[in-house]
Amino acid sequence: MDIYPAGDGALCVEFGRTISPELNDRVHALAESLRSRPLPGILDTIPAYASLLVCFDPLAVSRRSLGGMLRRRIKKIRDTGALFRETIYIPVCYDGPFSPDMETVSAHTGLSSQEIVRRHAGPAYRIYMLGFLPGFPYLGGLDPALETPRLATPRVKIPAGAVGIGGAQTGIYPLESPGGWQLIGQTPVRPYDPRRENPFLYRPGDYIVFYPVSSGEYQDIARAVEEEKFSCRREPAADLPGSPADLHP
Repeated sequence: MDIYPAGDGALCVEFGRTISPELNDRVHALAESLRSRPLPGILDTIPAYASLLVCFDPLAVSRRSLGGMLRRRIKKIRDTGALFRETIYIPVCYDGPFSPDMETVSAHTGLSSQEIVRRHAGPAYRIYMLGFLPGFPYLGGLDPALETPRLATPRVKIPAGAVGIGGAQTGIYPLESPGGWQLIGQTPVRPYDPRRENPFLYRPGDYIVFYPVSSGEYQDIARAVEEEKFSCRREPAADLPGSPADLHP
């Protein structure tokens, strides 16, 4: 474990240089500890795969003093298994209009579209971190047989809710944006909605399970979402391992 400056008002607590559930657990355990029992001067914490960025007010606490307090706090954190996680079940339509890159993924993997859907829907994907866009989940656990390179030329505009594969990773575009992942489906739910009391549908450390729906079911759910009458099923998560994945949507 190492702690080093990240500008004048932040410290980076780095637990390692690899992507693993164990290191990610330590990141979230420290973040939760600092949320429940804040140290003086801390303004925010931002978790990543194997590190936690701790933002602080340099007028309230010195970098050296905060570094010492963080080291002492980390020594006291032992039970990362006590973290509360949820599994969120998210509907995805894999039908033609919502999966413009399904043929590309099929050609690259040698799998039929039906087999791609079977392998993509069902596993519990660990949310290692959120980034790139509000609510964009970096997920571990993609079946290696589905790994597909990103587009050679990224799209200028990807619709909100698009579900894609980028290398060894899968994820959801929560907002309309540019992007280079291979799109194989779309969800009608909103991973990020600033109008909600809690804008984010999930948190780092939670798990996502995708399940397939038809085009008709997609439209029904979309209407229910618009009328604020749809909620994703949620349940306590088993401690399931994720898998390393690369970055860059």
